[in-house]
Amino acid sequence: MMGSGGLVVMDEDTCMVDLAKFFMDFIQRESCGKCIPCREGTRRMLEILERITQARRSETGTGALERFKGVMYLTRLAEVIKDTSLCGLGQTAPNPVLSTLRWFRNEYEEHIFHRRCPAGACRELLHFRIDPDLCKGCTLCAKKCPTQAIMGAPKSPHYIITDKCIGCGTCLEVCRPKAVIVD
Repeated sequence: MMGSGGLVVMDEDTCMVDLAKFFMDFIQRESCGKCIPCREGTRRMLEILERITQARRSETGTGALERFKGVMYLTRLAEVIKDTSLCGLGQTAPNPVLSTLRWFRNEYEEHIFHRRCPAGACRELLHFRIDPDLCKGCTLCAKKCPTQAIMGAPKSPHYIITDKCIGCGTCLEVCRPKAVIVD
């Protein structure tokens, strides 16, 4: 529940984790900051959701452990915020996260355990590869790649170095025919 009497219609291209993150970001900006549960609790929920949508390369040190720990406390934190906030905003703030967790848990699990976004909305979790059967070796994608993650000789199939790829999607935009595949 977000707002009053509203209905939001989405298709399979909408990432529920990203949607929950969008609402938490909105709530963070709208919070008056008077009560700690709303001010700090929603900030922690947003941080957890941001960690869920980050790629492994974005983590440092104990990042993976913090990610799992945060996810384990997400529902509990949401309930505390609901029960202890002073106003209606704080009391309903966790609802987008709780409802997406309830009805779309599988999407959260894909993000957390497999580091995949089934909807393809979380850029950092996208994995790009080039189909060698479709790649003509035109070098357009290699020339446009901002991190030089695409290798290959002209008129030969190219390939993407996964560790260098930042998931910007530039290769997908310039490739004709569509030899770049998003996993």
